[in-house]
Amino acid sequence: MRNLVIGDIHGGLKALVQLIEQLKVKSGDKLVFLGDYVDGWSESAQVIQYLIELSNTVKCVFIKGNHDVWCEDWLREGLANPVWLAHGGKETVESYSEFTVEEKKQHLQFFQAMELFHLDKANRLYVHAGFTSMHGVQREYEIRNFYFDRTLWEMALTMDKRITRTSDRYPQRLTHYSEIYIGHTPTLNYHKYEPMNAANVWNIDTGAAFTGRLSAMNVDTKEVFQSDPVTYLYPNEQGRNK
Repeated sequence: MRNLVIGDIHGGLKALVQLIEQLKVKSGDKLVFLGDYVDGWSESAQVIQYLIELSNTVKCVFIKGNHDVWCEDWLREGLANPVWLAHGGKETVESYSEFTVEEKKQHLQFFQAMELFHLDKANRLYVHAGFTSMHGVQREYEIRNFYFDRTLWEMALTMDKRITRTSDRYPQRLTHYSEIYIGHTPTLNYHKYEPMNAANVWNIDTGAAFTGRLSAMNVDTKEVFQSDPVTYLYPNEQGRNK
């Protein structure tokens, strides 16, 4: 069995299909998706449908991202947050134009069933963005932090590499888990095109919403798999590069 983690997809169905084919996913594999399945490229609804069908054949864990929260609100209430529409939501609404009411209800149930975080048997934490409690995710006081926080990643990036886990200067927030896997903050922001590691935190968002690739990693071996740049797969679109 392989333990695979997949970064932010943002409506790029072609990149997702390409990546899954490259992974040669088998029934014994476990796939953890870090959220932000929608918003950006033109096939957000199709991404959700694909993931629903994929979960019928292989073990999948779906973490909820901030864009997924916005889409869930729209599917449930029919109200489109203006901030959401300006950050890829418009394309998501358009992608649902040919989906039936029943199909939208099925997708809403899919969003509602997503996890805010996931802990595996090796004490690896998977969360879309981060958390702020020094006591760990079970003691997080603000749910929004799971899909909006960037301080966890910023803290990991600024740590002195000479500080080890046994040091009293090592941030207590990081001591609860063997490793932490996040998305949310594109590695393109740091001119990096593959997943990044800082302390025991791994960032798997390699900018598929923009000019980057969709990435997956085998968390046991750290082998990286990537799609083509998503801009190549959608040459007539801009994604979130507006």
